[in-house]
Amino acid sequence: MKTEDFNYDLPESLIAQTPLKNRDHSRLMVLDKNTGEIEHKHFYDIVDYLEEGDVLVLNDTKVMPARLFGIKEETGSHIEILMLKSLGNDLWECLVRPAKRISVGTIVDFGGILKAECISIEEDGIRIFKFYYQGIFYEILDKLGEMPLPPYIHEKLVDKNRYQTVYAKEIGSAAAPTAGLHFTEELLNKIKAKGVKIEYVTLHVGLGTFRPVTAENVLEHQMHSEYYVMKEETANVLNEAKKNGNMIVSVGTTSTRVLETVMSRYGTFKECSGWTNIFIYPGFKFKAIDYQITNFHLPKSTLIMLVSALAGRENILNAYNVAVKERYRFFSFGDAMLIK
Repeated sequence: MKTEDFNYDLPESLIAQTPLKNRDHSRLMVLDKNTGEIEHKHFYDIVDYLEEGDVLVLNDTKVMPARLFGIKEETGSHIEILMLKSLGNDLWECLVRPAKRISVGTIVDFGGILKAECISIEEDGIRIFKFYYQGIFYEILDKLGEMPLPPYIHEKLVDKNRYQTVYAKEIGSAAAPTAGLHFTEELLNKIKAKGVKIEYVTLHVGLGTFRPVTAENVLEHQMHSEYYVMKEETANVLNEAKKNGNMIVSVGTTSTRVLETVMSRYGTFKECSGWTNIFIYPGFKFKAIDYQITNFHLPKSTLIMLVSALAGRENILNAYNVAVKERYRFFSFGDAMLIK
């Protein structure tokens, strides 16, 4: 299976640079995974595709202001750090620019109230840093850090809350679970009023989700692990839905990866937490989800491979070509797709 098989042509003008004023006014492409048929709707129409007893599963991770700009103590040179994953005890897996200036023992100073020492150099340009500070770490991060917008977004984000879901709760992500950005409190209340159950899992988005695939052969790509949590109450609701034949609708690839990880490990939904590096590509047999709400993903990414596994590669590439012709907005602040 070639990475190039998941490529498509996208004009740069269709990469959304800013969020729409109203979250739920994004366009919604509805794709039938069995027939390939396509409907064009708006995101607020999502309620029409959910039935009483169905379960909508959202990822309640919260994005950290994980991009830091500091000064290398020895030389005064400018260093940018993107915090990816907490390893505990103030140790963090990070990406650095320029990486060649950071060796073991290098200390980076952030405004005198936070310092980071490189203690290890890993593969893929990753550095392990130990952070030193006084006070509450996330409060310091709020003062110093910037939201880690993807590199294809060049516009400044006026309101940093627009790169958070309205239900974000558990801090720890280096990127937003973007399919969830379309929901408003009002829309979630409408969905609940229809008798749809809304449940939450947590997956802290790190390098595993947004790292590009560089291998020519898909099977040679190595996924990095990301931390997930499923609570007992959520597991019980999901098991009940399965038993009753109701639809499980995952919001985003991150929710999907949690649900499929748990089901593949235990054969049922259960209270658990841990690390997952599950890599979903065509040929994968879905055991957990029925529908998926998702955004339009980068060419040759693990995310387009995941949706291709669910809906079929030809159906997805055709849908993406239609989206380009219809001038849908792509990527993080772009429009949405429902695969049913």
